[in-house]
Amino acid sequence: MTAKTSDIAILLAGKSHPHVSVRVGREFRAIEIGKGGIAALDEATRRAIRGAAVMARVDAAFVDALPALEIVSSFGVGYDHVDAAYCASRNVMVTNTPDVLSEEVADTAVGLLINTVRELPRAEKWLRDGRWKKDGAYPLTAATLRGRHAGIFGLGRIGLAIARRLEAMGLAVSYHNRRPVEGVAYHYHASLKDMAAAVDTLISVVPGGAATDRAVNAGVLEALGSDGVFINIGRGSAVDEQALIEALSAGTIRAAGLDVFADEPNVPEALLALPNACLLPHVGSSTQHTRRAMANLVVDNLVSWFDRGTVLTPVPETAGLKQE
Repeated sequence: MTAKTSDIAILLAGKSHPHVSVRVGREFRAIEIGKGGIAALDEATRRAIRGAAVMARVDAAFVDALPALEIVSSFGVGYDHVDAAYCASRNVMVTNTPDVLSEEVADTAVGLLINTVRELPRAEKWLRDGRWKKDGAYPLTAATLRGRHAGIFGLGRIGLAIARRLEAMGLAVSYHNRRPVEGVAYHYHASLKDMAAAVDTLISVVPGGAATDRAVNAGVLEALGSDGVFINIGRGSAVDEQALIEALSAGTIRAAGLDVFADEPNVPEALLALPNACLLPHVGSSTQHTRRAMANLVVDNLVSWFDRGTVLTPVPETAGLKQE
C-alpha cells in the first residue's frame, strides 16, 4: 500500500483470483460486493468507489451506480462481459489481461488439437478400462496431423502463438481476420468460409461479442469438409453450437475439440454423447503460474492508473482515455 493509493476505494466484483483480493486489500481500500450486489452498498460507499477489479458483468447500470468510477480492470483477455463502449462514453478506462496468458492458452490449443485428432483421451480410457489386455491394441486412428493445413480464425496474440507452434510441427498455416496482419507471412483469407474451404483444420481464437456471434455456422462447417477438425479455444458464442452438433453427428466434419461453450458450465447432452467431440472445462489458461500473472496485471493496471494516470493494457475502446 502506498500513501497515494491507500485511501482509494476499489470495488471487488465477481469471483476472481484470490491474489487480486489480497493485493487490492494491501494496496487500496477494498470494497467487496455482498449478496445484494451494488444496490446493497450505501450511497456514501458507492460515491467513494473510483476503481473496480472485476470478473463479472459490467453494464450501464453498474457504471451509473458508481459516479466516481474511473477504471474497470477486468480479469481475462476476453472482456465481452464489460460494456466497454458505454464505459468509454462515461470516460471510464477499461483494461484486460492479454499477453500473460497467450503462451499458456496456445499450449492448451495445441494439446486439444492433438487429443482430438489422435484420440488420446479415448486411448487412455481404453488402457484404464483393461481393454488393452482384454481386446488388444487401441484401433489405429483415422486422422493424423501429418499433412494438415490449419486455418486460424483470429490471428491476435494467442492466434500467433498457436501459429508458431503449428508451423514448428510441420503444418501449413492460414488465417482470417477482419483485415490482414502486418508482418506475417501466413496466407490471409478475407472470408471465413473461404478459409474453411481451403483448410482441413479450423481453430477459433476470437473473442465473444456481436461481431463474432455464431460466425462458425453450418455453411462454414460444411466448407471445412468431412476430414475437417474444428478447435475452439476462444469463446463459445462464436459457434452455432446446434450446427456443430449436427455436423459432428452427420459426419459433415470429422471431429471437434472444445474448451469453451455457449452457456458455460452447461454443456449440451448431445455434445457430451458424441464420440468425435473432445471436451475440456474451459481450462485454456488454468495454471497457477498464469492465473497469478493475470491477477497481478489486474492490480498493476489499477496501481498504474492511480499513480501515473496511464494503464498497461487498455482495451481498444478506451485506449485514448486520460485521467480528468
